[in-house]
Amino acid sequence: MQRRRHHGFTLIELLIVVVIIGILAAIAAPKFADTKRKAYVAALKADLKNMASAAEGFLAETDSYAGMALPPSSPGVTLTYVGTATGWNGSATHTQQPGLTCVIGVGTSTPPTLAEGQPGGVSCK
Repeated sequence: MQRRRHHGFTLIELLIVVVIIGILAAIAAPKFADTKRKAYVAALKADLKNMASAAEGFLAETDSYAGMALPPSSPGVTLTYVGTATGWNGSATHTQQPGLTCVIGVGTSTPPTLAEGQPGGVSCK
């Protein structure tokens, strides 16, 4: 008499694999959320640095920061710009990160949220 061999996994083995995958997903989900936030902050900072380059180019052409048109921004990023004759400041927000705002400024319009010694630097909070 010949014995038949069953090939496959038992229910216990499958349940153990599902539990392990669940544990790994629970560990990875918060790290993924933080990675997304860092990507949004990087997009905001890059757009503000592009704004700084555009403002300095505009100053070289017109001897004033006032009246500059905003450069294009990344998807989901909203830029604001206020320029005067002696300085400018700008801010950026992202639609996917409510409450997150990054600011930058130069000259007399440097935002008060920038630490001393950071003129022209980007600050996010």
